[in-house]
Amino acid sequence: MNGLKPQRLTLAFIVVWTASGLWAASANEPALLETRELISPVGPDAREPFLSELEGGRVLMSWTEAAGNGFAVKVAIADSVGWSDARVVVESEKLFVNWADFPSAVAMADGTLVAHWLQINGEASYQYDIKIAMSPDEGKTWGPSIILHDDRSQREHGFVTLLPKPDNTVSAIWLDGQAYDAYAAQDITENAMQLRTRSIVADGRLGPETLLDGRTCTCCQTSAALTQSGAVLAVYRDRSSAEVRDISVVRHLQNRWSAPARVYDDGWVIEGCPVNGPAIDTKGSRAAVAWFTASEDIPKVRVAFSDDDGVTFRAALRIDNGAPSGRVDVLQQPDGAAIVSWVERTGKGETIMICRVLPDTGCAKAFTLGVIPLGRTVGFPRMALAKDAMVIAWTEPAASVEGSSGSGSTIRTRMVPLAAFFQ
Repeated sequence: MNGLKPQRLTLAFIVVWTASGLWAASANEPALLETRELISPVGPDAREPFLSELEGGRVLMSWTEAAGNGFAVKVAIADSVGWSDARVVVESEKLFVNWADFPSAVAMADGTLVAHWLQINGEASYQYDIKIAMSPDEGKTWGPSIILHDDRSQREHGFVTLLPKPDNTVSAIWLDGQAYDAYAAQDITENAMQLRTRSIVADGRLGPETLLDGRTCTCCQTSAALTQSGAVLAVYRDRSSAEVRDISVVRHLQNRWSAPARVYDDGWVIEGCPVNGPAIDTKGSRAAVAWFTASEDIPKVRVAFSDDDGVTFRAALRIDNGAPSGRVDVLQQPDGAAIVSWVERTGKGETIMICRVLPDTGCAKAFTLGVIPLGRTVGFPRMALAKDAMVIAWTEPAASVEGSSGSGSTIRTRMVPLAAFFQ
């Protein structure tokens, strides 16, 4: 996976804000937004957050932390009061832990939780399976784990998206390495990661596996969302035989998957994987896709909107401040706007940016969430809606948290009223 190594990272999954809150990046004086810190129930070296929505405006969080001689994947649920106690999904010395390819958890329509993680299945660096487990009681107990994919070769399987659907199933989308040999000649078109999908039902049964794209970028996150009409939109970084690695979308409607189509023609030619996947969210028939590109050797964060269930997308808008690292997330709003987060490089370190983006005019007002000192990384910040607010989470050194002993990583989470973006 082009330089990604399994290791104990020293960063944790955090939802962070500075002690003084959010401030407008373009203002001389901080324009504070109302925020509230949620004390996260995490242990040592917590990292790699993932957030998803639950019924009643609650938010489900999953993360990885150190446990004994290995690692544990845990979940917790936040309501208007704060986080629940942490609940263990799995603990093992065989977990594959990676800053960019991390576990997730979502809720099915009946409330059953579905979690995924990566588990080592061989001796080489990138030999691991995708494991799935289910919980009927919001993470207090978990059923036996199963392997998501049919392929049992000792190769890469990861970068999973779990998408709950109204029929009480979950669409699972992932990158599958059954045809990819990381050590073979890279100019062979067929030697590539694949995009695959299948459904998961509440009793743990798996539907048939479907190939969506036979040649994708090696190690960029996937993302998917559901429109009001029932269309599944899955976005990912594609990979042509000429090494153009732009963002593509596939649609599932009326029991059929479409052929891959470009969201926007960046024309980014790059020989290796940039480890920087897209994000998509929907409301009604509207969809917003955010992504990173460095086409023409200029790093950019772009957003494209669709008004027709992802059949077509408007011209992309650039929203960054000039030095983005990407690592995006997006929340589509009912009024057509989207809240987008990304990471920007500054002289002081990595900065988490957030903006309400309008389809016609772009970023209305960008805000800075916090700066991580040089030599550290915030990883991939994640967002989720919670009634009239949003929760955001990312990785941060424990030393940055007041009262911390200073070693390893930790988690902080913040709740931001959506009204704050209109102040």
